Amino acid sequence: MRFTLLVTSLLLVATAHASPGHSGDEMDKFLSDKGLLNRIDQVRQSVGHKASELVINAMGFLGVPYRRGGNSVETGVDCSGFVKAIYEQTVGLILPRRAEQQAAATQNIDRTELQPGDLVFFNTMKRAFSHVGIYVGDGKFIHAPKPGAEVRVESMGVAYWARRFDGARRVQGGLPTNTSGE
Repeated sequence: MRFTLLVTSLLLVATAHASPGHSGDEMDKFLSDKGLLNRIDQVRQSVGHKASELVINAMGFLGVPYRRGGNSVETGVDCSGFVKAIYEQTVGLILPRRAEQQAAATQNIDRTELQPGDLVFFNTMKRAFSHVGIYVGDGKFIHAPKPGAEVRVESMGVAYWARRFDGARRVQGGLPTNTSGE
């Protein structure tokens, strides 16, 4: 993550100091000479792989029954237990147990910035951040909805979820920013 920030900072500084007459080819040559061009490509591929891995792992929970306080495939999951289990299994990060704690521990992002693997929060119990799911792309999220239901994918555009949308968050240290445009 620090390397990604360093490379991004170097790119921004170099771009800001480049004179209008210099082309991007000089920057590419500089990055290539320093061995950074290949590393940037590796970071991009790694980001896409981790986001895909996280979403695929989450899809493996489809059909797992909701269980209040649950956090495993064997016993069932609730919304925050599901998110906690996916992040721990996929990227080795241990998130807080409750949805509102997960919101507090992650970076606020605009809904327009959502990328697969980001967290989406909803007000389903007349309090902020009372429900959480994982954004999978294309306006959809995967979550453990309620007692009697199973982990499933739903559209955030459905009236029920659209009215209750409480915000989006990005887990820092888990998935770096996706540069693929998804």
